[in-house]
Amino acid sequence: MDGGLIAIGAGIGAGLVTIGAGLGIGKITAAAADATGRQPEAAGDIRTTALIMSALIEGVALFCAVTCFLLSGNVG
Repeated sequence: MDGGLIAIGAGIGAGLVTIGAGLGIGKITAAAADATGRQPEAAGDIRTTALIMSALIEGVALFCAVTCFLLSGNVG
């Protein structure tokens, strides 16, 4: 397989992972803000849940991005 295509695919994959993680964390943040506005007394629990979910998304995104960069490093 052509090394240039692998590098382009890895770059596109890393970009898609970043966009997906940003959209996911943005959606979690919007939902948490909405939930806090509806039920202010549960703000601590909502914040904790949102932080855990954001950390899980970041972990998966980091794993995927590293995989893409490792694939692009094996070109040649």
